[in-house]
Amino acid sequence: MGEAMGSGALGPAMADSRPLLLGLKGITKAFPGCLANDAVDLDIRAGEIHALLGENGAGKSTLVKIVYGVLQPDAGEITIAGEMRRISSPAAARDLGIGMVFQHFSLFEALTVADNIALGLNTAAARRDLRSRIVAISESYGLPLDPDRVVHDLSVGERQRIEIVRCLLQKPKLLIMDEPTSVLTPQEADNLFATLRRLAAEGCAILYISHKLEEIRALCERATIMRQGRVVASCDPRATSARDLAEMMIGAELAAPAHARKPDAAAPVRLAVQDLSLRSNQQFGVDLHDISFAVRAGEILGIGGIAGNGQGELMAALSGEILALAPGAIALDGVAVGRIGPDGRRRQGACFVPEERNDHGAVRDMTLAENALLSAYRRRRLSRMGFIDRLRTLLFAGEVVEDFDVRTSGPRAEARSLSGGNLQKFIIGREILQDPGILVVAQPTWGVDAGAAAAIHQALMDLADAGAAIVIISQDLDELMMLADRIAVMAHGRLSPARPVAELSVAEIGLLMGGAQPERAEAAHAS
Repeated sequence: MGEAMGSGALGPAMADSRPLLLGLKGITKAFPGCLANDAVDLDIRAGEIHALLGENGAGKSTLVKIVYGVLQPDAGEITIAGEMRRISSPAAARDLGIGMVFQHFSLFEALTVADNIALGLNTAAARRDLRSRIVAISESYGLPLDPDRVVHDLSVGERQRIEIVRCLLQKPKLLIMDEPTSVLTPQEADNLFATLRRLAAEGCAILYISHKLEEIRALCERATIMRQGRVVASCDPRATSARDLAEMMIGAELAAPAHARKPDAAAPVRLAVQDLSLRSNQQFGVDLHDISFAVRAGEILGIGGIAGNGQGELMAALSGEILALAPGAIALDGVAVGRIGPDGRRRQGACFVPEERNDHGAVRDMTLAENALLSAYRRRRLSRMGFIDRLRTLLFAGEVVEDFDVRTSGPRAEARSLSGGNLQKFIIGREILQDPGILVVAQPTWGVDAGAAAAIHQALMDLADAGAAIVIISQDLDELMMLADRIAVMAHGRLSPARPVAELSVAEIGLLMGGAQPERAEAAHAS
């Protein structure tokens, strides 16, 4: 259904008279056991904002890494402004006018804005008069930056501006953006869109990767959809529903997740946090101040906020990686666990999914079965008398792979062989299939495609419907508004009072994320 719909929308794009900037023809790239790109054709025109969509493992990341010179194709041709090119490295890509803003920023927190930008420039000439040029570019494009500020003092939105300004200083002809709004407030995202539209009006082409389909529809004029390494459709997203885009990506009908029931206000409290304050164990971390909340059986509490406002420290405190000062600061099913570590909290029925999947949620050099053992050995009885039960471990890992549609060769595959989204599905599945009484999960669908996100959302709802207390720490406001029964917001290490979702708007949450006091955010929304 999706493919026919996509091909039917090709007309306006094909009639585009703007000059062709980037042309990919027959791009093929294989890794052991995986054909990541299978004869991919793609063209982008000057001044076009072009979306690249696909489910996890579809080949998007491989393709843009080839365009940016991080990887070399096994076959195929790349043309820039009509000339065939070999892009041997990111430096070569920048010389050709290609810039890229990665989802995970590559900044040194102890250096200034100007120092970080200088590190990304290829030549001494490009670094000449850098401070004044940063000011001029940032003011011209509405991306205010102080070149002398140290990065660890900046918000995540300001850090993203550094990456964008670094690209703009090189006057790019093509700008690649990978999940650019995943760490922004709604207000910051609107400002980013205004900047991108201005760049496009000036002739810069933008290749935009995002799993947020509504923002694709609002921003992009053409979309290319990939599945299993191939281009399967092209369309005008402005004339296509988010649901239809998602179904093109997954090649199947998208099932909307649904709650079986509403939480019971008289249900017992399963997770209680009372006056939790602690110092961060990170050099540039955020201290927590007087955090208090409670989550009842069958309830989902959403915690929003811009990254770097204490969410990592709160996750570490809840999981036991950082111990509270007082035992009673955190209680699981009435048992004080504030001074008990992660293993003791898992014994008490809690499971945890950290934000960083690589080397925190999973060990990349271990197999999926070994990674399953790491957190599930007790609750799934994967060891006996101190010895690993390898058969039970393999079977459990296989169950996770099957139930959560993890695209892999099997439970003996190394975690590093999975795409980011598929590894995320595995980690989420590993914790949910332990049937926890309390689940704390950070960024449950970060980098996950629409179909996988819907499946994860349904699994979380099913767990809550079965009586678990769930805390979701997420920067995706749409996700929180859909899943949570109540929402609180982290800002500067403090947590706003949790309020029912029906009483909140996205705009009000965005103001709270920006640091506004709850009463001011409510008044601003009312006005």
